[in-house]
Amino acid sequence: MKTTRRKILGTAAAASALPLVPARAAGKSLTIGVCSDFSGPYSAIGGNTSVACVQQALEDWGADAKGYDITIIKGDHQNKPDIGAGLARQWFDSGVDLLIDVPNSAVALAIAGVAKDKDKLFINSNAATSKLTGAACNAQTIHWTYDTYMLSHSTGGAMVAAGGKSWFFITANYAFGQLLRDQTEAVVKAAGGTVVGDVDYPFPTTTDFSSFLVQAQSSGAQVLGLANAGKDTVNSIKQAHQFGITQSGMKIAGLLIFLNDVHGMGLDIAQGLSLTESFYWNMNDRTRAFTQRVLPKTPNNYPSMGQAGCYSGTLHFLKAVDAIGVPAASSGAAVAAQMKKMPTSDDAYGECSIREDGRFMCPSYLFRVKKPGESAIAWDYYDLLHTTPADKTFAPLATEGCPLVKA
Repeated sequence: MKTTRRKILGTAAAASALPLVPARAAGKSLTIGVCSDFSGPYSAIGGNTSVACVQQALEDWGADAKGYDITIIKGDHQNKPDIGAGLARQWFDSGVDLLIDVPNSAVALAIAGVAKDKDKLFINSNAATSKLTGAACNAQTIHWTYDTYMLSHSTGGAMVAAGGKSWFFITANYAFGQLLRDQTEAVVKAAGGTVVGDVDYPFPTTTDFSSFLVQAQSSGAQVLGLANAGKDTVNSIKQAHQFGITQSGMKIAGLLIFLNDVHGMGLDIAQGLSLTESFYWNMNDRTRAFTQRVLPKTPNNYPSMGQAGCYSGTLHFLKAVDAIGVPAASSGAAVAAQMKKMPTSDDAYGECSIREDGRFMCPSYLFRVKKPGESAIAWDYYDLLHTTPADKTFAPLATEGCPLVKA
């Protein structure tokens, strides 16, 4: 790989201090911006590993051999919608062709609006809100990997089916947490269960969950539903373990848990948890091969489903651009339309497709976290419990309210 063709430019700390997009070279020149959390609670599930996965997609596709000059830039949205939107606006105005990643639903919704206004492509791979394919959907945004509907129905539904009828929620107080709680609550109530309590906490400033955990424990609920993610989920479960909540019989439903979170907790604490992901590095020969290729770039952090989605989404973007030509790819709507026409195929996600509303259609997998003695090799953490096919994983197209969908 020629370093002159694969420049990765520095992280922006704020919208007022963004890296400049270099002038475009003649011919097959593209710029990809990875907008992520590089220093906060979602840095392990996004950040530099997401950048590495984008870079891996360029290498696997053979960008150099095909004569493309592609620059990767990265910027930190700091989990603030105004900073994320400002970063996206400057990037798009400067010639960025694709903005990808974005762990944080409020930031993702803001960037989707900018992408629509600027007619530039946004592939969300790491924010969960299903509104991106619902009321907030647009022709320039594609939602890869997972969403709140998938998580609430898979993990939440499995917990209810296992007898967890009464719930107490601890919720990150922003778009993602609130929607995940609301959709899981609907699943619980539809199955005849009840919600006995709920507490919102300030995001992303909270690290001590003790007072919320005391409320949950005293509620008498059978299930503690964690409508949060990243380091907040890790801290919540670690502190619940310290308080003896799990030992007292209360089950924990981590509604969005990543492989990286399990690694951060350790199997002694995470063992037995049920969780849902759309990618696991040790699923099959193709996922293992992809992981082994990307690991030299990120040796201390195996790719999560969102990071693998950055690889899968970038690879499909490149195929679409090659099909319609770089000049036409200056329109995000044109690239997205071409991506929807083409089936996807890659080592991370296999063969999938993109729905009319921009939803990447992939199966979801319900896993159980292994006990320490069951793990044979590094990062070997999951046993597969159930597979949900793509057409059952996400909300039915007719119920989403996406304005792109014809009645």
